[in-house]
Amino acid sequence: MHNRYEKIFPGTIAASILLMLLGVVLDDPANILPGLYHIVTMQDLLITDYVHIAGVGASLINSGLVMIISILIIKFSGDPFNGFTLVEMGLMAGFSLFGKNVLNIWPIILGTWLYARYQKEPFAKYASVGLLATSLAPLVSYMALGSIHASIPLGVLTGIIIGFVLPSLSAYTYKIQNGMNLYNMGFACGLFAMMIVPILTAFGDHPDSVLYWAEGYNRTFAIVLVVMCSIAILAGLFATGAPPWAVWAGYRRLLSTTGRAPSDYLRMFGAGPVLINMGVNGLLGMLYIFAVGGDLNGPTLGGIFTIIGFSAFGKHAFNILPVMVGVALGAYGMHYTPNYPSLQLAGLFGTTLAPIAGHFGWPYGILAGFIHSALVLQTGGPVAGLNLYNNGFSGGLIAIVLYPTITAIARHRRPKLRDEDYYDLFEESEPIDTSRWRTHSKDHTTADGPAPKHIHTSIFPEMPEDEDDISEQH
Repeated sequence: MHNRYEKIFPGTIAASILLMLLGVVLDDPANILPGLYHIVTMQDLLITDYVHIAGVGASLINSGLVMIISILIIKFSGDPFNGFTLVEMGLMAGFSLFGKNVLNIWPIILGTWLYARYQKEPFAKYASVGLLATSLAPLVSYMALGSIHASIPLGVLTGIIIGFVLPSLSAYTYKIQNGMNLYNMGFACGLFAMMIVPILTAFGDHPDSVLYWAEGYNRTFAIVLVVMCSIAILAGLFATGAPPWAVWAGYRRLLSTTGRAPSDYLRMFGAGPVLINMGVNGLLGMLYIFAVGGDLNGPTLGGIFTIIGFSAFGKHAFNILPVMVGVALGAYGMHYTPNYPSLQLAGLFGTTLAPIAGHFGWPYGILAGFIHSALVLQTGGPVAGLNLYNNGFSGGLIAIVLYPTITAIARHRRPKLRDEDYYDLFEESEPIDTSRWRTHSKDHTTADGPAPKHIHTSIFPEMPEDEDDISEQH
């Protein structure tokens, strides 16, 4: 195990314990067990804010427990740790504040394990996919507790089917998005939910979105976020064994990447720059919520945790800010305000389209965010609040349309699909020495002329790159 990965496991355990301790400190301990019971007995359709229905303590403890469960599954399955592990931890911790809980994730994970057995392959290959497929955990809760046909066995069976189907579906949807939508599983789960909801309706069921939204916690969660992000930045600068100037130089190189998936920043740049990126992006997410007059609560804190997680795998300040600006502009264009709950989440989760800003430039990032602000409000209807990664579903649709359109019209090149298998992308974990990368060198040229200023530093040299994505051979 290499140095840049060996601290992921103890670091995740420590972060999980910290979340649970904060839950005990910030709430009356007498409220925690009743709150947890309330969480596991909810239908969990979007938007179900656990802070609103169960309090801060139960919400943070649920988040910490799900985070521990997730890292243990990765470790004991044999799935190698890398930058994507941090993505999974951010997603699982974040969405455990509004939709995932210690019970409704298990049937889906079991279904993925059964799929691995069916394929006669190790579960390690699919463990990450199983965790991400818990995007449809609300469907498990709904079929167990909310449907007119509700029963615990039906909920478990539903989860097993989800976990069994999503590995192959997500591998296919990854290819057609060309790395422009970071939440590939959200797109795959959205397609699956669009098929399931009409079936449920035909049998007399009518799942529908809800809105449980907590207010009045801005100061509390702001203090938590500032402390956590400051610790990350300081740890990146002074606690990784590298001199601060070298860490800062690595962070500057990180900012020059497009973020196009897959971009494992932990493997490319090491722990120091990634920790700085996580802290900076977490603060930017919080500042966005304050700038639009929004609320720090379970869903928005989940969005910020997701941004922090993806700070190890594609997101940085230069490619998320244009998308956020586009979402805010779109809100005003639609006669909404950016503090409308769904648009608060769109501003955070819409950064799934960060690679568009990084790959094509900030004006296209604003355009993607603008379109996303309108589309995401409509994509929730067909899936009836059952897909937690609804922004990933919307982002996938936008990526599929914008990538070939911009490539063919603005860049005058032929769009092409990626052929890589979704699971093979994360099998390599050897650190990459990027110290000699010259991401702004004038020496880089392509068959079409000088390489663009922002160069996609792919960690997978065997992957075919478009003409715009040039990596220095080293």
